[in-house]
Amino acid sequence: MAGPFIGIAHMKQKKIGLVGGISWVSTLDYYRLINEGVNDKLGGLHFAELLRDACLSLKRADAAAIALCANTAHLFADRLEAELDLPFIHIVTETAKVLRREGHTTIGLLGTKFTMEMPFYRERLEAFGITVLTPASPETRDYVQVTVKEELGRGLIRPETKARYLEITQELVGAGATALVLGCTEIPLLISQADFSIPVFDTVQIHSAAIVDYIVS
Repeated sequence: MAGPFIGIAHMKQKKIGLVGGISWVSTLDYYRLINEGVNDKLGGLHFAELLRDACLSLKRADAAAIALCANTAHLFADRLEAELDLPFIHIVTETAKVLRREGHTTIGLLGTKFTMEMPFYRERLEAFGITVLTPASPETRDYVQVTVKEELGRGLIRPETKARYLEITQELVGAGATALVLGCTEIPLLISQADFSIPVFDTVQIHSAAIVDYIVS
């Protein structure tokens, strides 16, 4: 799929507007996890009705809320929420709620350069009393950005890249992180809880669960 996926998760109770990930591989997980979650809670088969149009068409289609299916896209979430006058199920807010519930106040964050370096992500976590640690070296942050875009965004999983990500994560743990937040929808394709002894929080799964809860509420 060229460009972001835009669609409606149209369940029996509510419609949720989904603006898909920067690459198609991340949107697959959202679509699967949301449908599986709703089916599990409501029983039976509740298939999503897909629409491909601009964000405003989601409002015209009577979406009750919007979910941006990419961490980096939340750079524009506040502006879009104000323009559309629709509630947004915000990936950072939902992640922060889970982190606080689990008792984590210092976390390591991996994501795109925008997510790691710009204030929109960090400040929202800090508003919940969470200290955010990212790779200290600009070269390391550049490496994560390049591999997310050129490898994971294309569905390429390389052992040497995984090994480097594990090293980067250990640096964050050494700096005081008690948990790792995978703040990019592509990164869980490479690393997961199975690779670590500390808790790992996959923002795709957290966000999808929050969307499911909203749909069935």
